[in-house]
Amino acid sequence: MSDPNIGGKLLLHACCAPCAEYPVYDLLSGGVTPDVIYYNPNIHPRYEFERRREQLVKLGQIYDLKCFYSEDFRMGDWLSKSWEGKFDSRCDMCYFIRMDYVARFAKEHGYDAFTTSLLVSPYQQHDKIRMMASDAAQKYGVRFAYTDWRPNFRKGQDMAREHGLYRQKYCGCIYSLEDSKFREKIVRDFPASWEDER
Repeated sequence: MSDPNIGGKLLLHACCAPCAEYPVYDLLSGGVTPDVIYYNPNIHPRYEFERRREQLVKLGQIYDLKCFYSEDFRMGDWLSKSWEGKFDSRCDMCYFIRMDYVARFAKEHGYDAFTTSLLVSPYQQHDKIRMMASDAAQKYGVRFAYTDWRPNFRKGQDMAREHGLYRQKYCGCIYSLEDSKFREKIVRDFPASWEDER
């Protein structure tokens, strides 16, 4: 269950619609109606980036939520070595970029707090997300509303299935796609030109 003291105007960062499903349900059940932001420049290729955004549009319509969508798409950052010396891994860079942006957006647009649907996934590095989100909150002078939604991950996935949402089989970046045991099945759905984005 989400923090009953969240209160105020809340911004929910959504990494994807299926992961946002339970946090949205939980927040609404607790009397908090979040606005949602799709900011995920890590998702590759562009076809997948756009497909996940479209599914978030659908989720916003299901729950009648105000949603913001960023077109920021950074294939180059993930293919380059620019993260070396700044972060321990590409995953750390990924968490930092998104939490920093969302915290700044929250502050600039008058939100009291922000949170992220990344906190529902047992496959994410939960402690690092919490640390980077907390650091970004302190940096911009906005509150990070922490909730561990992992115990209800499967419930959220079941809800997403019932709503007919596309449930992806890799985290998002090009490396997680290459590492996915479902890679061949996944790329069969991609347009023939998707590898040209590299």
